Amino acid sequence: MRRLLVALAPLLLVTACATAPQDVAWTPPADDGMGGSAYGAFLAGQGALNDGAGAEAAVYFERAEIEGGSSDLLRDRAFTAAVLAGDIPKAAVLAPDGVDASEATKRLGQLVKAVELMAQGQGKEAQAALSGDAIGFPHRGAAALLAPWAAAMAGDTEGSLVRPEMRGDRVVDYFGQLGQAWLYERARRYDEAETDYKALTGGDAPGDIAVQAYGAFLERRNRRADAVALYDASLALQPNNENLIAARARAAAGKSAPAAPNLRQGAAQVLVAPAATMLAAKQEQLGLAYLRLALRLDPNRDTAWLMVGDIMEAAGDVNGARAAYARPKPGSSDYSAARGKLAWSYQNAKQSDVALKMAQEAAATGDAEAKLTYADLLRANERYDDSAQVLSGLIERSATPDWRLLYMRGVAYERAGHWPQGERDLKAALELRPDEPELLNYLGYTWIDRGERLAEALGMVERAVAANPQSGAMVDSLGWAHYRLGDYKKAVDLLEQAVELEAGDPEINNHLGDAYWRVGRRIEAEYQWRRVLTLDPDAKIKADVESKLASGQGPKGPAAAPRIAGQ
Repeated sequence: MRRLLVALAPLLLVTACATAPQDVAWTPPADDGMGGSAYGAFLAGQGALNDGAGAEAAVYFERAEIEGGSSDLLRDRAFTAAVLAGDIPKAAVLAPDGVDASEATKRLGQLVKAVELMAQGQGKEAQAALSGDAIGFPHRGAAALLAPWAAAMAGDTEGSLVRPEMRGDRVVDYFGQLGQAWLYERARRYDEAETDYKALTGGDAPGDIAVQAYGAFLERRNRRADAVALYDASLALQPNNENLIAARARAAAGKSAPAAPNLRQGAAQVLVAPAATMLAAKQEQLGLAYLRLALRLDPNRDTAWLMVGDIMEAAGDVNGARAAYARPKPGSSDYSAARGKLAWSYQNAKQSDVALKMAQEAAATGDAEAKLTYADLLRANERYDDSAQVLSGLIERSATPDWRLLYMRGVAYERAGHWPQGERDLKAALELRPDEPELLNYLGYTWIDRGERLAEALGMVERAVAANPQSGAMVDSLGWAHYRLGDYKKAVDLLEQAVELEAGDPEINNHLGDAYWRVGRRIEAEYQWRRVLTLDPDAKIKADVESKLASGQGPKGPAAAPRIAGQ
């Protein structure tokens, strides 16, 4: 698994500036009498940073500086660790400004100091820190989005209403206009606020954020009928959007409208947007830094906590991920998603009892997303009948047919041995989504495995692979289809490709071993089967491989059950 934090590199900005200086290892002065201790602290801090333990790393780097003398490299390291750990007050103090400090960390340091000033309510100082050229690339967009909120904190109403602009930056354009709408409303300039909201929601497929913000504005203005009409228009495009359904119900019932964001909440909101952009561009470190800054301004921004948890999970920091997923509380719109992610964290750690109990409790609230997570976990634990039952409830309450729910239930029925019901659901899903590779792959492969509609089924699997040629699972399905049809040479070629794409998949390696055996490559077949046993196979695959190795007679009987791509 790829590490989040890379050792001995100018973290956070290594990709932001092509001319970033090369890093070098730090050694303390030889004559200070404490060099060994200082260098040990430095190495311990570096190790903690590599493991994602930012808070622990910051302590070690500070100790190294105390014991071995000040260094721009140490200050960079301690600053970086504090930012990624979310200790923004400490990071603001440590923000590097020495002549030998990297330009990358100095630029980020300026942004961190500005955010800390905003968090402390020092609007004028924050406004000054965000002006000028001190905050350079790639942070200009974030600085531009924060500037109006800092101006509002400083009491500069006219300055707060200036819409930030950056040529070619759609994130700044969108969230700059959304922020301007909020700030117009705060200044009681409601007509101008509504002009912004209408511009943001006037397209064919307006974003959920803008629709919910405009709807909440209309509700606050006691224009609930207009809000309901807005939500209805959006629900016509997204009939199963739970947030829009809840907003419409609230407006229709005349319940209290959501409050407009305060200044710190608004500033946090506009920082989450560039964080998401960085994460989409695989800039996890910079995305995490922005999320930590957003949470310094608004510690209750649950969307940001979910994103932090996802980063920690991908980095292998299970405890950090669980701590982040545990932050959203009941009543939050992100609570169900957070509980689902937390449950999957335990499932992935092979604590399925904990995962299922947690998911069941969340599903008991009636939330559709929580029920979907519970159904998926039941399937993952081979409780297929129970999974199908939960999915049936979701399908019955869905306003319009949802191909994904039908697909999931079809898989559950098929795995439970109820093929007529499974085939019915899979065909219904394919009618709704005729070019979906997952559906083409699963239904086509199942027909082949059952010896039914072979020509049609093979064509479906071929279409799935053509649409997603880098999916090892789908290439495996096509190879196994040729195996079941008796074209073993073609099966070998395809299954070798599948193993190259997903080398650690036990089932694909098992299939390749079987194909090797059929073409007479017995030694290679046995090698593949022995390799399967090193890849943590499930009980069924393990028993199959052990039987083949023990008997020395190769594969017998029907092919394995069809697979869901990606598993």
